[in-house]
Amino acid sequence: MQLQSRENLSAVWKVSILTLFPEIYPGALNSSIIGNAFKAGLWGLDVYNIRDFAYDKHKTVDDTTYGGGAGLVIKPDIMGAAIDSCFINNSKPIYYLTPRGKVFNQKIAKEIISEHPSGINIICGRYEGIDERIFTEYNIAEISMGDYVVSSGDIALFPLIDCCVRLLPGVLEKSEALDNESFGAGKFENLLEYPHFTKPSNWRGHEVPDVLLSGNHQEIEKWRLKQAEMKTKNARSDLWNQYIKGEKK
Repeated sequence: MQLQSRENLSAVWKVSILTLFPEIYPGALNSSIIGNAFKAGLWGLDVYNIRDFAYDKHKTVDDTTYGGGAGLVIKPDIMGAAIDSCFINNSKPIYYLTPRGKVFNQKIAKEIISEHPSGINIICGRYEGIDERIFTEYNIAEISMGDYVVSSGDIALFPLIDCCVRLLPGVLEKSEALDNESFGAGKFENLLEYPHFTKPSNWRGHEVPDVLLSGNHQEIEKWRLKQAEMKTKNARSDLWNQYIKGEKK
């Protein structure tokens, strides 16, 4: 099944997905900023159903594990046929979402966009995963979306796509928004985002910091950097250590 916002998406960033639940796409990816970019043809989706490559009348894709144990595993012959049919000819890297992969972050998102300008392939697992021989046969990069378990790779895939698409040229109206938000570039790299305030200036006795009303943009930038540093140091010691190392270079 091809989901695309215009007929020719050859020049845009495209995600090709192998899944057991093609009906959930594009879902939330068709809303807000990412959805507007999808409708404008800035990125696209190709979604393929793994069950289409099953060969029995019940469309069985999984079986019990050798050695015993709970859970089912997606069969290598079916997954291999799906990969050969849907991924091999597009020459894009293949990713698989799994807790044993490298933990996804903003840096990895930037690398994916810069290193793979035409897009990526994604396998969304289910049950206990896929037969290990698939990883031996194909050059598959493994990514973890965090130290937790969800029902399928599809649920974890949505934030990965959203994060990557936001980095594409033309998706966000102001490029500086990427630099100043959490994990941005430049002086805000590895920092959480600073606090934001809007009207009214006094709400239930809570005042907007005076510096933000001063009109002194140099002082405002100093305040924002200091606030970002404080938030990161207090909430995320791992990011703070990375930030300090970067400052010392």
